[in-house]
Amino acid sequence: MKFNVSSSDLNQGLSAVIGAVPSKATLPILETILFESEDGRLKLTATDLEISIIEYINADIEVEGAVAIPAKRLLDTLRQLPNVAVFFDVDENQNVTFKTDKGNYKLVGEEADEFPEVPDMESGTTLSTDTDLITNAIGKTMFAVSTDDLRPAMMGVYFDIGAEESKFVATDGHRLVRFVNRNLTSESPLNFIVPEKALSLISKALDGADCDLTVSEDHAQFKSGNTIIITRLINEQYPNYESVIPRDNDKSLLIEKEQMLSTVRRVSVFSSSTTRQIRLQLGQDKLTIRAEDLDMSSEAKETISCDYSSGEMEIGFNAKYLADVLSNVDGDEARFEFSTPNRAGIVKPAEEDDGTEMLMLVMPVMLNSYA
Repeated sequence: MKFNVSSSDLNQGLSAVIGAVPSKATLPILETILFESEDGRLKLTATDLEISIIEYINADIEVEGAVAIPAKRLLDTLRQLPNVAVFFDVDENQNVTFKTDKGNYKLVGEEADEFPEVPDMESGTTLSTDTDLITNAIGKTMFAVSTDDLRPAMMGVYFDIGAEESKFVATDGHRLVRFVNRNLTSESPLNFIVPEKALSLISKALDGADCDLTVSEDHAQFKSGNTIIITRLINEQYPNYESVIPRDNDKSLLIEKEQMLSTVRRVSVFSSSTTRQIRLQLGQDKLTIRAEDLDMSSEAKETISCDYSSGEMEIGFNAKYLADVLSNVDGDEARFEFSTPNRAGIVKPAEEDDGTEMLMLVMPVMLNSYA
C-alpha cells in the first residue's frame, strides 16, 4: 500500500476515530487503526468491539491496500507536525514507513485481516434527520444517565421514536429528563438504548449537517458527513419512567434561571459534604435557599425574588442534582412545579421552541431537623 496525505487531514481523521481505541485493550489489534483505500479515499476504522468509528479523508492513493497501524504512536507523531504532506509506504511484511520533509519514521503494522469486522447495518431501519437534532437531544439528556452497573438499562439514553414524535429519556433514579422532539418521526416505531460512551463520541465526532440513523436488533449507526459511528445497544428493558412523573403538582414557581443557579451554587458551599442537602423555602413571591453543615459549624441563607403565589412550603434537594437540572434549562426563566415536600419536583423552561418539549424531574431529600 502506498499513499500520501496532508498531515492536517490525517490528524483530523485520526482524532475523530481515536475515541474508539481502548486505553487498555484486551487484544493488541484493538490498539491499532485500520487504514484502507476505498474509492480513491482513505478509510480509517477504530473499534473497541462495542463502538466502531469510521472516518473518510482525502488522500492520493498510489497503490491500494490495507494495514492496521498502532494508533497512539502515529497520532502523537502527527500532532507535532505542521501541515505538510506525509508519504506512506507499506511493504508485504506490514512494515509502515512514513516520511515528511522533516524526517523519516517507521512502525510495524498488523495484517488488516486480523482487524475485527465492523457490524453490517445493511438490514437495519434507516431514518434521515439533522445532526443538530441528534446532538441536541444527547446534550439535553446525557447528564442524567446512570453510572450504576447494577442497573444497566439506565446507563444510556432511551430513544423512543414514534409516528408523531420522538422521546429521549435518561434517569439515574435521583433525577430524570424527558426531551420530546416532534421533528423526528418514524412510521415504524423504534425503541432502543444507546450507551453513554457512544453518546459522548457521537456528539463530538459527527461532522455533517445531515444524519442518517440506522437501527438493527443489536446496533445503531449514526452517519454524518465523512463519519460513521456504530454502537452496540443496551439490550435491556427500560424502566417505566412515565409512572414516576407526578401529574398533580399544583404549586408553580417561575424564577430567573441564572440567578437561582448561582444562588444554589453559592449556598451549597456551606452544605454537608456528605449529603449536599439544601432546602428551598417557598413564600409569597420569594424563595429562600438555605444550607447548613453541622460538622463544620457553617451555614448560609439567601433570599431571591420569584413569581410564586401558592401556599408556603419547604422542600430539600441535593444541590448538585438541582444545579445540573437548572444548567440544562434553555432560556432565561425556569418553571418549577411542586406538590408536597416528599414528592418529586418538576422543572421546565418557561418558554420552548416549536416542536420540542423539555421536562426534568428531581427527587427530594429528607430534610434534617435544624430550624
